[in-house]
Amino acid sequence: MRTEWICCPICGGKIRNRIREDTILKNYPFYCPKCKQEVLIEAKNLQISVIKEPDA
Repeated sequence: MRTEWICCPICGGKIRNRIREDTILKNYPFYCPKCKQEVLIEAKNLQISVIKEPDA
């Protein structure tokens, strides 16, 4: 079973969380302590994508 560190999609830094290849995340509120930004991400098959929220 492969595992990878989750990297921040904004600054590219490694975060303390790891995902396995069978991990599925939907609408995960991801917070980066390095750049202090929060985004929603989805993860499936070790591929992470950012969810774009419409501005209110």
